[in-house]
Order: sequence, then C-alpha cells, then structure tokens
Amino acid sequence: MLSISRETDYACRVILHLALLPADTRVTAQEIAKKRIIPRALVRRVITRLGKAKLIKTSRGNRGGLRLARPAAQISLLDVVQAMEGTIALNACLLTEYKCPLMKDCTVHLAWEQIQRTFLTELERTTFDRLARRV
Repeated sequence: MLSISRETDYACRVILHLALLPADTRVTAQEIAKKRIIPRALVRRVITRLGKAKLIKTSRGNRGGLRLARPAAQISLLDVVQAMEGTIALNACLLTEYKCPLMKDCTVHLAWEQIQRTFLTELERTTFDRLARRV
C-alpha cells in the first residue's frame, strides 16, 4: 500500500487546527492533541518536526503556545508531507541519484514522471486556507 505515515496525518491535523484559528492565535500542544485526537506522546514529536520545517512557531511562557509560521494560504499539503516524509518519489527511478539502464527508453518511467508531476502539483495547490474553508 502506498500511503503517508500516521505522523504525517497528525501533522496535517495540527496545521489544519491552527489554520482554523484567527491569525496569531496561540494554542497549546495538549489542546490540539485533545481536539484533533492525536496521542500526547506523538503530538510533541510532530510539533518538533513542523517547527524545524518552519511551518509553525512555538513560544514558551505565560503567553506561549503554537501558531502558524506564515499564513495558511502559504502552507500546502506538499510542505507538510515533505516536512514529515522527506523526498517524495513514487518510484526509485524518479530519484536523481538513481541510475537505471532502462530509464532512457522505459515507458513506465515516463508514466511515473507524469503521475508524480501531477501528484506534486495537486499537493502544492492544496493549501491549508482552502482546507480550512471546507470545514
């Protein structure tokens, strides 16, 4: 089965939760975990990775919490998936470092290239402001 990880799904839930809030609203990780049904043990790990990818900002203290690092219109599903999964390749032959002697004339490779382009384009077009409006 071709699928995203459970943590990537949780990361999308975190970003969507923040996208639904008024700009610059801060919430705690525990609040998101409770409302988005994310195990407390995993929410911290997800938040750490989203922070490293500069998709969210965290602050400590009395007025601390989590918020989006930029507007939801500037955060796509592609951003979140790449932050959590790394490089996306539907087949190894789509990785630049992979060298298959059949690639030059392989019609399957050409199909994978087109499918991946379409897939990545759709992930990039799907921004969290659009997803928040659908809720």
